[in-house]
Amino acid sequence: MSEPVIVGRLGAVYGIKGWLKVNSFTEQPDGIFDYQPWLVRDGKGWREIQVSGWKRHNKSLICKLADIDQREQAQALTGADIAVSAEALPSLPADEFYWRDLVGCRVSNTRGYDFGVVSQLMETGSNDVLVVKANANDAFGQRERLIPFLEQQVIKSVNIQDRIIEVEWDPDF
Repeated sequence: MSEPVIVGRLGAVYGIKGWLKVNSFTEQPDGIFDYQPWLVRDGKGWREIQVSGWKRHNKSLICKLADIDQREQAQALTGADIAVSAEALPSLPADEFYWRDLVGCRVSNTRGYDFGVVSQLMETGSNDVLVVKANANDAFGQRERLIPFLEQQVIKSVNIQDRIIEVEWDPDF
């Protein structure tokens, strides 16, 4: 099995019967409940857990986990990451990809300058940003660069197969 994909986080306890608030990282917040079982990370690692119920509460989501019937049991899971197996994610068309697919890709500009490797992505509100860890011998002494993920404008091509992202971006001078 591949590394689990984090899709949310358990929040504060809700009520006395073991319900928890859910912070969803999925595009449609309630889409997190489409994935079963969840993998929840506790002090011992990942463990499978079923969601026995969920509902909207005001502007948030709350859930009831199987075998968690008391507030104290739920309290032990607050702040725990929620993940699913990568195999549980839907397949995408050839020209689309998940963020996790971009991590580890080499980034170079259209003139061949090698910026380094994507270490993570950030969501800023206006646009997503590639965080690129620079090569040790970076000619400009950079440790990392933030490159806006603006398709067509900055991102010229993404080749997941060869793990290369080509950008129209100049090195920092």
